[in-house]
Amino acid sequence: MLHGRGKETSVIDRLLADCRTGRSGCLLVTGEAGIGKTALLEHAASAAGGWRIMRSTGIESEAHLPFAGLHLLLRPALDRADALPAPQARALRGAFGLAQAEPGDRMLVGLAVLSLLAEFADGKPVLCLVDDAQWLDRASAEALLFAARRLDTEGIALIVAARPGFEAPGLARMALTGLDAPAAAGLLAEHAATLSPTDRYRVLAQARGNPLALLELPAALASHRPSGGRHVLPMTATVQAAFLDQVRRLPEPSRHLLLVAAAEDTGDRGVVLRAAATLGCRPADLVPAETARLIELDDLTVRFRHPLVRSAVYQAAPVSLRLVVHTALADALDQPEDADRRAWHHALVATGPDEQVAAELESTAQRAVARSGYAAASAAYERAAQLTPPGVDHARRHVLAAEAAAEEGDVERMAELAGRGATGTGDPALTVRAIRVRATAAFHHGLLRTARRLLTEAADLTRTTDPSLAAHLLLDAVHATWYLGEDEIAGTANRLDALPLPPGDPLTHVARLLTCAVRSAIGQEDPDALTRRIADARRTGFGGPHDTLLVGATSLQAVGQDDEAHRVAHELLTRCRDQGRLGRTPPVLACVARSSTFLGRHTDAWDEASQALNIAQELGHRQWIAETSGVLAYLAAVSGDERRCHAFADDALTAPEPGAPPPGMSWAQWALALLDLGHARWESALTRLTALHKGPVRHQLPGLRSIPDLIEAAARLGRTADVHQPLARLTDWAHHAGRTWIDAHVQRCRALLAPEAEADDLYRAALRLHPADRQFERARTALLYGEWLRRMRRKSEARAQLRDAFETFHRLGATPWVERAGTELEAAGEVVPKPETADGALAVLTPQERKIIRLAARGLSNRDIAAQLFLSPRTVGYHLYKAFPKLGVSARTELATLELAAGP
Repeated sequence: MLHGRGKETSVIDRLLADCRTGRSGCLLVTGEAGIGKTALLEHAASAAGGWRIMRSTGIESEAHLPFAGLHLLLRPALDRADALPAPQARALRGAFGLAQAEPGDRMLVGLAVLSLLAEFADGKPVLCLVDDAQWLDRASAEALLFAARRLDTEGIALIVAARPGFEAPGLARMALTGLDAPAAAGLLAEHAATLSPTDRYRVLAQARGNPLALLELPAALASHRPSGGRHVLPMTATVQAAFLDQVRRLPEPSRHLLLVAAAEDTGDRGVVLRAAATLGCRPADLVPAETARLIELDDLTVRFRHPLVRSAVYQAAPVSLRLVVHTALADALDQPEDADRRAWHHALVATGPDEQVAAELESTAQRAVARSGYAAASAAYERAAQLTPPGVDHARRHVLAAEAAAEEGDVERMAELAGRGATGTGDPALTVRAIRVRATAAFHHGLLRTARRLLTEAADLTRTTDPSLAAHLLLDAVHATWYLGEDEIAGTANRLDALPLPPGDPLTHVARLLTCAVRSAIGQEDPDALTRRIADARRTGFGGPHDTLLVGATSLQAVGQDDEAHRVAHELLTRCRDQGRLGRTPPVLACVARSSTFLGRHTDAWDEASQALNIAQELGHRQWIAETSGVLAYLAAVSGDERRCHAFADDALTAPEPGAPPPGMSWAQWALALLDLGHARWESALTRLTALHKGPVRHQLPGLRSIPDLIEAAARLGRTADVHQPLARLTDWAHHAGRTWIDAHVQRCRALLAPEAEADDLYRAALRLHPADRQFERARTALLYGEWLRRMRRKSEARAQLRDAFETFHRLGATPWVERAGTELEAAGEVVPKPETADGALAVLTPQERKIIRLAARGLSNRDIAAQLFLSPRTVGYHLYKAFPKLGVSARTELATLELAAGP
């Protein structure tokens, strides 16, 4: 019976009830030691009769072993790994040491966990119970939480118990406090009925509602050895003292054997007994500890009844005895597969420089890196550095620790370790590596000027010895300064251009391309040169690697080649997904989302930018949070969603670095101006667009592409004197880019500024030039032309244009533009029906169903869709099952016949 936990058990019962209907759910239970978290997990297990149950427990001494806790949880399901997509199966097996590990993105393991859990829940609900999650190794915790946030319709219930301070964003949280007075008294009376009134009062006062203390303190009082002689003690210390009182009553060999078990992190009974034998212990010495219910035994393992027993035994032992025990365990772990645990036991014994142990730890770290266990690798490298005397190896191991922390995404730690690695070494290569890690940390924090300074400093150190490395460093530096002022970006680009790179090398083409793109954007170079540079780089595939390919895609956007930019960026996105490089996807997804936005594929752009934002938030990358928030603000402006537009714009305008422009500033300004245009707030729109075109970020893509909006706002207010220079800039871009869609914008802008006698031909020319796949902009031209025709009293012609604009905006979900077109249409004499929805056939679907249906309509399989949206294939199948009847279709082949809306 659980005293005083009726509310808490009802929460768990509801979670299990939902799971029985096929819905998944997660719950984080937090509270101090002994508060009853484990008891609630046991309640869940007993209530889930007939379910498949998976369990894991975090062990403090295993925190440095990557994926140890996750392997314990997933062990019953590993026979299903063959059903996973090949990259996920490889990542999972490599993480668990079941196959040759491949370095990859740690988040791919999380996606594999999601898929494996879904496979395991095939037709039967699954309950996953994780206790003491605060002691899970970081790789296990990250992968598990990545999967937990994406559980949906698999029929999986995940309950995680942890001490306060364990972070699990996205999971429902239930914080446990002490039992109330009646429940505490009831529990105590049930288990210690013979206590005197005085002792009963003392236990209730010291326990403060903690159930474990209520159960354990009576035994300490009965033996007349209350902990420490103090009347009131902190709760954890009190309960530990109660456990220690039980331990001290055991014979010395049993106490020693318990200490060995506490220091051994797997509970392997064979290892424990072999190590304890060197201390004179025998298997029979386990009996007193088992009789006292301090441990539980089975054929293979020794398990402590409660984590506090383990902690109490280990922490109370003299340091000298702990060293003896760790040495014994290292000797007992004599198999090749035990190398990592053996190294850590040796490391715990070492008290000064020890190259042999340091080398063992470095090998352990290398194996952890191969399994994407970067947190464990960083810890091992750091400990190896501590055991290395000052010098090159000492610095090198600190740099390796920093680089592993960088892969982990631990921004604070990577900067700290890199700082140690840069100190006391005369090796320029190591110095450059350390600086690069510090620059990466600064970039993730959004400290762009700091990142630029560090990257240029590192490039100067290597420009003569390794120009290719210097080029990559300066590519990153240009990327950082792109979000700063024109002088800073020009200076950085000049450094890149001055590097002595070999002619014809792919990297050379990309470096020259980026330099040219920067100079073209700030008006220092003929745009024709950029077109030639793109042609040169395209012949070499933009250099191939991640960073250079992304440069190519972004440069294509700069010259208006949006289709080609979308293709190149999507190719890179496919590589990232195939290789499991989820941590590198935010900038790639942002590039794809920009291209989709420019092409008018607003629903695709919304999905892509949302994914980029979600991953950036999980990684804590402020830079990409701001950038993608700006794109989402623009898309919200198209649909007229004031609340979301302003919310995303606020995120984009958050400036991490004092005195520097916010990373998402240009997109946020454009988005808010477009929102004003849609609602006919001309003055506000013109103010925002003028600030964008005269501000520090006018060289960025929104600065050029928002010129038509600037001219429209100015024309509405009759303030056209100041827009001739922006129009000349747009016209020049159209001339050099050779894109009909840009020509259409130029003709529309000229029509807005032209006298009545010329405007008609200019509007007609613009409509002819608009490509069919850019429907939003064509509809805006039709709206403006229809408004002009109505003012010219040509109502019949006006109605044709306004009707076309109205229907297109309605189909795209551009609500304020629908209202504008409808108002004009009514003024032209036509009765306009008020549309109930603006999402075409997809209006009846949930947002998740819409995403999945659109991908299924393109012919993607459930697994492909799951990989793109970071869902389980089972969840994809569930949403298709729910969506098909709503759409009136019975097969995937029928989806192609539906009109799938393009609006967000």
